[in-house]
Order: sequence, then C-alpha cells, then structure tokens
Amino acid sequence: MQISSQFTIAIHMLSYIALYQNKQKVTSDILSGSIEVNPVIIRRLLSRLKGDGMITVHRGTGGTFLARKPEDITLLDVYRSVENLKEEGLFHFHEHPNPLCPVGRGIHHALDGKLMEVQKAMEEKMKSYTLADVIKEIPV
Repeated sequence: MQISSQFTIAIHMLSYIALYQNKQKVTSDILSGSIEVNPVIIRRLLSRLKGDGMITVHRGTGGTFLARKPEDITLLDVYRSVENLKEEGLFHFHEHPNPLCPVGRGIHHALDGKLMEVQKAMEEKMKSYTLADVIKEIPV
C-alpha cells in the first residue's frame, strides 16, 4: 500500500504557504523550487486545494494564501483533496475475481470489511493531526 507523493507534496506546499504567505509572494515557481518538482504538478495540486477551500490564489499581483487557519486543516483534509479517493477508497480491489474459484467467489466477502476498518483507522489518525502540528516542527 502506498499513498502517492502528491499528499506529501501538498503538505509541503501548505507548510510553505503558512510560513511565508505574509513574508513573500508565494508562487507555483517558488513552491516548485522548494519541493524540486515540475511547476505543472504544483499548479495541479494548488487547483485541488483551492477547490476544496484550503487556499486562495490572487491573480494580478499574485500570491497564494491559506484560506483557513493551519489548525483548521487536517492531514485528512489534504489527503482527501489530493488523493481524490472520495468514492473508491484507499484500497483498490481487483475487479473481476473468478466466480468459479472458491477464493475468487468469496474474497470480497472475506476482505472488504477488514480493509474498510483499516482505512477508517488511518483516517481517524490523520484527522488528529493538523497543518499547525506540522509547521511547528519545521525549523525556520
């Protein structure tokens, strides 16, 4: 199981914005330089975070700002925004197990509930951490 790097990139971006939004103009190029990824990836994630109400992007003079306080943005909020797992969930089950095989026929019944419990436990833990918890440990 692996969550894509988009999640940690988004946390990095939000941390940078929280720490520097009032000190400098935070742009996708600046974020790209801090994270060392293509600015296109940054812009795509900024768009998702903006759509979910975590940031605002000012045109013209520009700059990116948090739309909510760091203590009001949970890791779960970010995870759901950038991983786009709202419908499918964390685990993607192979779709067509062989119905003629006893294991193939019964695997969903045996495993689906357990995987849902694992996902709920992870989400509860992620809900307990905020962006404020992350940025207070970044030595600036």
